[in-house]
Amino acid sequence: MNAKVDIAGVTLKNPVMTASGTFGSGQEYSDFVSLNKLGAVVTKGVSSTPWEGNPTPRVAEVYGGMLNAIGLQNPGIDVFIERDLPFLVKSDATIIVNVCGRTISEYVDVVERLGEHPEVSLLEINVSCPNVKEGGIAFGQNPEALTAITKEVKAHAKQPIIMKLSPNVTDIREMGKAAEAAGADALSLINTLTGMKIDIHTRRFALANRTGGLSGPAIKPIAIHMVYDVAHAVKIPVIGMGGITTWQDAIEFLLAGARAVAVGTANFVNPTATDDIITGIWDYMNDHGITDIQDLIGNVEY
Repeated sequence: MNAKVDIAGVTLKNPVMTASGTFGSGQEYSDFVSLNKLGAVVTKGVSSTPWEGNPTPRVAEVYGGMLNAIGLQNPGIDVFIERDLPFLVKSDATIIVNVCGRTISEYVDVVERLGEHPEVSLLEINVSCPNVKEGGIAFGQNPEALTAITKEVKAHAKQPIIMKLSPNVTDIREMGKAAEAAGADALSLINTLTGMKIDIHTRRFALANRTGGLSGPAIKPIAIHMVYDVAHAVKIPVIGMGGITTWQDAIEFLLAGARAVAVGTANFVNPTATDDIITGIWDYMNDHGITDIQDLIGNVEY
């Protein structure tokens, strides 16, 4: 059976990758999952300088998932290149680096630095984090801003770029088309939905940031719908994510039109979730006599 998929000219051995921000930079989960067995490891967001993130509390459990307002805390590109990248290379993983910034120039700084490292296969540009007040949320919710940053990043990138779309928009198809027209090589969606939780006993917000990104099984039906809409509105590959917990979830995204899938919050509940989903996809293909995973992608019947 062939489970390989192509994302912007990069061949992945299977369609299962990690969702940025839920898998560290790979090393944190390497005792549970063989990184080179995954389709790709998508790192936590990397910025041009260290980011402290938002004040605590930054995580709250909710029915059907979780809220987070980490604020893309990370040690910056220098530490990533010196510490995290060598580990990923040694692990023989396919590497996708998630890039974040507050301004276009900050994104470009990181993209140019990563251009010096061909061992990085793809760049995922995070323009849609709902709990970073500057930069990301503005880029991800405005078609003109998304077009501008996509063009600028593409002009400086050595690797193909994946633009990560926000669901917190009126028409996500418009955003997907804007990114494609501006030169994006692929799209990933959905990022988290903006949500809130209030502690009725303390009468205080559960998150210091007040709002956070909702992820987990609760958002899967919304994610499936948006992935289907965007996959049928653009010609570039779409990577689907949002509430994927089981191999059945992953198959559903593939049928909706996703070329690959990313597993996020499930990693916190089950550290071997990605491995289990890969095995489940193989078993499903075998049970249904499917010899090529391409026969699944977008093959939902009316």
